[in-house]
Amino acid sequence: MKRVLIANRGEIAVRVIRACRLAGLETVAVYSDPDATALHVRLADRAARLGAASPLASYLNQDLLLEVARTTGADAVHPGYGFLSENAAFARRVEDAGLTFIGPTAASIEAMGDKITARKAMERAGVPVVPGFHGEATSDDELLDEARRVGFPLLVKAASGGGGKGMRAVRRLDEFSAAIAAARREAASAFGDATVYLERLLEEPRHIEFQVFGDQQGHVIQLAERECSIQRRHQKIVEESPAPHLSDELRRRMGEAAVAAAKAVSYVGAGTIEFLVDGDEFYFLEMNTRLQVEHPVTEVRLGVDLVQAQLAVAQGLPLPWSEQQICPRGSAIEVRLYAEDPSRGFLPTSGVLRRYRPPHGPFVRHDGGFVEGDEVTTHYDPMLAKLIVWGETRDQAVRRLAAALDHYVVHGVTTNLDFLRRLVRHPAFLAGQTDTHFIDTHFSMPYAPIPATEEAMIAVAVAELFGLGATKPTGGGEQGDRFNPWQTLGSWRSGR
Repeated sequence: MKRVLIANRGEIAVRVIRACRLAGLETVAVYSDPDATALHVRLADRAARLGAASPLASYLNQDLLLEVARTTGADAVHPGYGFLSENAAFARRVEDAGLTFIGPTAASIEAMGDKITARKAMERAGVPVVPGFHGEATSDDELLDEARRVGFPLLVKAASGGGGKGMRAVRRLDEFSAAIAAARREAASAFGDATVYLERLLEEPRHIEFQVFGDQQGHVIQLAERECSIQRRHQKIVEESPAPHLSDELRRRMGEAAVAAAKAVSYVGAGTIEFLVDGDEFYFLEMNTRLQVEHPVTEVRLGVDLVQAQLAVAQGLPLPWSEQQICPRGSAIEVRLYAEDPSRGFLPTSGVLRRYRPPHGPFVRHDGGFVEGDEVTTHYDPMLAKLIVWGETRDQAVRRLAAALDHYVVHGVTTNLDFLRRLVRHPAFLAGQTDTHFIDTHFSMPYAPIPATEEAMIAVAVAELFGLGATKPTGGGEQGDRFNPWQTLGSWRSGR
């Protein structure tokens, strides 16, 4: 393997390029028209245009991606995450073209990509699944009978895909028919498959996932858990390891189940087994047959490089570590910075990053796909970057995270930065009391950021002019925060 085409964009493309560089591999970036000057394009050894902004015309165009691989002499393809990373047909086409697919086999992707097939495989492997119905129903009346058996409340879920699409909560019998119809319409539109199944609704579960890794020699290990309960629209916002308030016994059982799940589909490469935890019980949710957005949490806490390991395993090398060699240390937490407006239901935003200064320093890692002056569009995922911190304890990691967020400077694009600053200081978060309804429980929606005063705005501008490291004003902040000039400039006034 000498040259890797990265079939993705943004932050993950940048991450893979840097890993390839460390491994002595050349890289080929691909880009749509809006991404012509993007950071991943500028960093790669070579770059090729795909087409217009539409993902179907660019990053999802399998024919064009394979043609670019041929014309640029790439001998491997890394799919990143999102787009085609969990597309079994694409993985198979890459392999049929004589290229190395840096990821699991097409068969493994297929086995876990269909949620019904995955549930059946997990049952055979002895992995607990949420009670429900995943058989073949010949009619809606039969599904209704099964719904009565499962009991309410329940979830109607799409058999293909994820991210909350094709999913409906049903609390009463008279809501069931409408929910089935709506879930099928959305699933057909999003995934081209209207098949649905039923699952008992867990009211206040925690979302905890285990990183797994397999090689071509048949070894599979787990690399500890990540807590991912804090979400909006079924998309994660905060991830951390270790999961707070998880007993050693439950952690052990879940780790063993994660390995069993991966072995059940002969898994090769980096993957994630996701569980829902309800009290002392846990249930298989799904498997992500790819690298996860939150993989840096594991890297920081365990001192490993998962992308380097992907590259090695794809070349037929054994895993670079055994489970006995993995020694988790301290606590790592990641938050995702999105170009979105929390006050408008977290709708994506756009604009030019007029001023963009990520935090830096010891125990702080910033993975991003944008730099100051870049334009942010609404054509793709709104994530700008990930901020990861480490501490000897969770309390120390949380304090470092809050300080790092206070150092963040983002002007020109509305983001969730103010929301993150308030979230990591919330008493429930500080106590590690998280579940999948955390935001709905603890934040009023629509979210109303604390307004900044005119004097605070001018104070920040002056502080930045003189290099005082100010952040974009939020109209508040913790008392005694030396990084907030509206708290430290004393009696200074604008002199109106």
